[in-house]
Amino acid sequence: MTHGLALFDTALGRCAIAWSDGGVAGVQLPEASDDRTLARLRRRRPGARESTPSAEVRRAIEGMTALLRGERVDLGDIALDMQDVMPFHRRVFDLARTIPVGRTSTYGELATRLGDPGSARAVGEALGRNPFPIVVPCHRVLAASGKLGGFSAHGGAVTKRRMLIIEGALLELEL
Repeated sequence: MTHGLALFDTALGRCAIAWSDGGVAGVQLPEASDDRTLARLRRRRPGARESTPSAEVRRAIEGMTALLRGERVDLGDIALDMQDVMPFHRRVFDLARTIPVGRTSTYGELATRLGDPGSARAVGEALGRNPFPIVVPCHRVLAASGKLGGFSAHGGAVTKRRMLIIEGALLELEL
């Protein structure tokens, strides 16, 4: 299975994407530098080598950059390589992908939709390990109190809030 890696510019800064024959294998939100962004993605995809993205990967990049420019783009048809994703996490990621642009949900609502209302913490843990941010919109999932909740990307809750504002989600949230 081939693995490629590339940087791309967005309104948030330079992101990175990794891919395989099975689809997008990882997305990395911007770190403090390009080197750190690439290093963080390479830790998850050590075999990935910088290369020119295929047409399908370019389409994914174009969709993500458009979304982060404020366009209402649905990324639900982007193929993801979830070969290394645990089954529960896969279910959470699939469900998170159904949250429309400009809308939010809560960890508890997702847990209920999964058929296990007591699994909100497990849903949060799965989203905290999301290897496909932007495509799997973990930033659209909030704490039960309506507050932002955690966000594992560089910049934490500030980055999460910025992404939600770009998408047009109506936020009156405290950081």
